[in-house]
Amino acid sequence: MAEFIKVCATGDVPPGTMKKFSIEGYDVLVANIDGSFFTIDNYCPHMSGDLSAGKLEGSVVTCPRHGSQFDVKDGQCIRWAQMGPVISTIIRMIKPPRPAYAYKVKMEGGAVLVEKPPPLK
Repeated sequence: MAEFIKVCATGDVPPGTMKKFSIEGYDVLVANIDGSFFTIDNYCPHMSGDLSAGKLEGSVVTCPRHGSQFDVKDGQCIRWAQMGPVISTIIRMIKPPRPAYAYKVKMEGGAVLVEKPPPLK
């Protein structure tokens, strides 16, 4: 059975916002989309941009470094790094698009809990 860890209180992340929290050595991004909570790794899989410093529009967060976008609901990559057509094509060949890791989330007693992350490597 999965082990869940408390990340924050539901009131810590108002609807339409996101916030970074640390658990088990990981920084996670918690987003509140219309009262539903979602959690992904806080760092962009492209070049480790701090997603909490990015912009949240609907359920899509944009990395402040190179414009990669991820759906916080499932971590799906919406758009990979944007740095001009030629450079972006080269980047995709060197480091292909990949999703942000999405954590299982549950609510319990006014708290947001996420499934315990895998051990750090």
